[in-house]
Amino acid sequence: MVSASFAESAKTRDGPLRSRVAFGQEEGMDESEILRRLEPLKSEHRDLDAAINALLTMSGDQLQIARMKKRKLMLKDEIAQLEDQLIPDIIA
Repeated sequence: MVSASFAESAKTRDGPLRSRVAFGQEEGMDESEILRRLEPLKSEHRDLDAAINALLTMSGDQLQIARMKKRKLMLKDEIAQLEDQLIPDIIA
């Protein structure tokens, strides 16, 4: 079953733009803010994964599946950037 939050984000065209804007805003976030931001991103990523798998088994709309996969990859990148901020830089 496709979640409401996923279906809504799949319909909006500004989702990727929102992610790119958010990347610039994470600089200077403290650990609790980063963790708070990570949870909804991970949840949406899981929802997208489930929705993509459901559509693939139903032979769903290929264009919608492609858009969902693109959004999922953008979420993965944003999650990775946030998680990288949690790990301190080590000067060799």
